[in-house]
Amino acid sequence: MYTKFCLLWAALACAIPQYAQAPAAAQAEGLTPAQLNARAKAQNVPEIPFESAPNFLKLPPNLHLGEGIGVATNSKGHIFVYTRSQATRLFEFDAKGNYLREIGEGLYGFAFAHAVRVDPQDNIWAVDEGSNMVIKFNPEGRVLMVLGRRPEPGETAPAAPEPYTFNRPTDVAWDAAGNIFVSDGYGNSRVVKYDKNGRFIASVGSKGSAPGQLNLPHTMATDAKGNVYVGDRSNSRIEVFDNDLTFKAIYDNVGAPWAVCITPGPHQYLYSSNSNPDSNNSLISAVTGEIYKMELDGTILGKFGHAGKKLGEFATVHEIDCRNENELLVSEIISWRVQKLTLHPVRRAQ
Repeated sequence: MYTKFCLLWAALACAIPQYAQAPAAAQAEGLTPAQLNARAKAQNVPEIPFESAPNFLKLPPNLHLGEGIGVATNSKGHIFVYTRSQATRLFEFDAKGNYLREIGEGLYGFAFAHAVRVDPQDNIWAVDEGSNMVIKFNPEGRVLMVLGRRPEPGETAPAAPEPYTFNRPTDVAWDAAGNIFVSDGYGNSRVVKYDKNGRFIASVGSKGSAPGQLNLPHTMATDAKGNVYVGDRSNSRIEVFDNDLTFKAIYDNVGAPWAVCITPGPHQYLYSSNSNPDSNNSLISAVTGEIYKMELDGTILGKFGHAGKKLGEFATVHEIDCRNENELLVSEIISWRVQKLTLHPVRRAQ
């Protein structure tokens, strides 16, 4: 078994880095250790032209966004923004960016936002890192399901991961059967699978850097076959697991994946953001900030953007919505905003 594992790892290491650059070469360019760790290995990647819509979200005069933590859309094009401001709040906008309503105002499960997703039935799921809860709302905004539990004052986290208890979860996804996947990120470094009714099925991961281990699974998406793509942020890689959470592959050439998203298809693409950390270190910002467009097998098709605070620049992208392949929404922590991006991919010669 150990021999097969090593052969698989060696094959992956050889198969991926067509764009990889050796650390010695990067050091020869004068990069600091911090820059070397943050910079993506992929080199000579085609640039995808894009534009950002100015003043896209329209808030009432007395309402303001805080940190742009999560963004998602439903089948009608409505936009859901999960934000950290004076309190954690969840807002809904129409497809043109006009404010519609707030969902879950004063909810016990809202403490410190981390991600929002919308499932194929238009249910809205909020992942709250502060309350250790994943909350499912129906399209009308009523709570349908709760996974996890908010710790009581003075309560400490369990010494070992438990089936129904999270430690600062980060994201949620589903497969075609409705099974639920939760990245239990900061504290437990694992991914947990539940059935559609919330019954525990399996989990994978422990803190580390070996294949199948995780070090801050920060973001997650599933493809049409039920494979699970986990943004293993502190290991600067994407790990792929099958539907049973068996390890499949590693993509380690696109930097630290703060946010990943997979398009609905029929041909599916993977987007991954190598975000500049929210410490806003200028040295790291100089070599991060881009978003990559990839095939599901890890092949890089192009990239766009760089770190910055102007329109069309990215200040710590925390979540991506890619329901439309060439119309993306990105939420940003540092700039307290959501940008609507229109991509203009260059067509390949036939």
